[in-house]
Formats: sequence, C-alpha cells, structure tokens
Amino acid sequence: MTSTYTGPVVSVVAPVYDEEILLPEFYRRTIAALEQLQVPFELILVNDGSHDSSGTIMDRIHEADPRVKVIHFSRNFGHQIAITAGTDHATGQSVAVIDSDLQDPPEVIIDMFRKWQEGFQVIYGVRAQREGETAFKRFTASMFYRLIRRITNINLPLDTGDFRLMDQRVVAAMSKMREHHRFMRGLSVWVGFKQTGVKYNRDARSAGITKYPFRKMLRFALDAITSFSYLPLQLATYTGFAIAGLSAIAMIIAIVLRLANSDIFYGQATTLVSVLFLGGIQLIFLGIIGEYLGRIYDEVKRRPLYIVAERRGVEEPNIE
Repeated sequence: MTSTYTGPVVSVVAPVYDEEILLPEFYRRTIAALEQLQVPFELILVNDGSHDSSGTIMDRIHEADPRVKVIHFSRNFGHQIAITAGTDHATGQSVAVIDSDLQDPPEVIIDMFRKWQEGFQVIYGVRAQREGETAFKRFTASMFYRLIRRITNINLPLDTGDFRLMDQRVVAAMSKMREHHRFMRGLSVWVGFKQTGVKYNRDARSAGITKYPFRKMLRFALDAITSFSYLPLQLATYTGFAIAGLSAIAMIIAIVLRLANSDIFYGQATTLVSVLFLGGIQLIFLGIIGEYLGRIYDEVKRRPLYIVAERRGVEEPNIE
C-alpha cells in the first residue's frame, strides 16, 4: 500500500485551545504511539485562537521535532473548523483526528491504523466507558446519538466522537463540503466508504477545564440536527394540521353547547389562553425557521471557514 508513496503514511490532526498544561504530555504520548507504527508520520497541531501559552509551546515543539506541524488561527473559529483546517493541511495516506486533552488515548491510533491496513477507510472510536463524566452528560449524549439516528438520513454510530482515522480518499471527499456549521463526525459517515469501530475507554480530563459546556453542547447538537434533517421544519406542518383538526372539533363542540344554552364557553379566559397558546407555537416555529435561514445566510456570504495567521512546516493547501 505504501511502496510508491514518499510522504507520511499517517497524519494526526489535533485541535488545541488553551491546553498549555496538557500539550507536552499529549505530544510525548502521541509521538510514542506513532513511532510504534514504524511508518512516516506527521502531527498537525491547530491552534484555535488559544489565550494561554499553547501557541508558544506548539512552536517550541515544532522547532525541536519537524515531524510536528503547526497552524495558528487568527482567532478562535471553533473545534469543528479546527479539525477541518487540520485535515485540509494533512498529506498522509491516512488521517487521524484526536483532541489534545488526552481524554482519547493516542495509543488507540495504533489499533485504528491496523484496521486501516486491513482495508477499512473510516475507523471511529467507540467509547466503551466514559470516565469523569456526570450522569447528566452521559444521558444527554446517549439521547443525542439516538435522536440523530432517528431523524436524519445518516446512521451515526452510537457512543462515538470525532476521534477517528480516515483514509485520504475520505478526507478528500469531505474537503469538498465547505459548509460553515459543521458536524464532522456526521460528514465522515455521510460520505460512505467502508467503516468500522474500535472500542476504547475514554479517560477523565486530568487538567484544565472542558471546552464543551452545556451551552456549546446545545449549539453543537443544533448544528448536527439542522445539517442533516428537515424534521424541525416539518414539525411546523404537522403541528399546524394537528391544531387545525383540534380547532375544527372544538368549533363543533362549541356550537353544539351554545345551542344547548350551556355557559361553559362564556367569558374571555378560554379565548385568551387559546390565543396565547397558538402565539407561542407560532413563535417557536418562527425561531426554527430562523435557525435554518441563518445558516443559509452564512453560506451565501461565502466567507472562508478559517483564516490562518501563521503556518509552521506546512504549505497552504489547494482547496477548491
């Protein structure tokens, strides 16, 4: 598979955002794991607008080890965009994506690489255990994956994240999709190809704070749903038909009761509650429509996904 290829066999992409404490250990463990493969490799660190000394540490690592390439964003563009930038710059026959917080063990890349050698083109990490996470987070994550599988046209594997290894053909196919609100793990499933999973135990964060608080998790889930499903828009139609049907039934009941001289529907309280209820429903669905329109607006502006301030050891990619 690699006899006529002179470049890296494996590229590892790692977004970095305020990880000054963990970066040296992440570098040590990742390089140690990749060296066991005994093939040429590169490690691409993407500085997603860090406010601490992560950028300086990344540059020092690059100066000491040219196998490490560094990309500095001009500002924070987000985790999914940082992954995109890394895969855009990757030149390996296979490309692994891993977070730099060491919750996903770099040593699992070895197992993923072996699966790639067997002919699989997308090898995703399946979290058998999730150390250090609250019951609430585990529950919401489980519900999220099951919801995505039900309402979209992608068969997203359960209990997976962005940690995966992909063939360069998969990366090339994904690079053609330049949408701004990105759900990378969904895109890697949508493109198809031969896929399999590798189980591993996800470790607890050993230092620093999570970069995905509840607010960001909610926004991430919304991006995933709107990227692959029209169901929220269709709910407006379904709800409209349901309320119209109930209104027709209520109208008949009201006429019958009025003819029977019943005073059940006299007064304005019932009317006021009905108006407020329908007004709330309308505002909810206007908000849903607004979310989709906002995403369309972002796409038609055709702004670049990211802006690179500096590169260390990599050339600007030719992205169509």
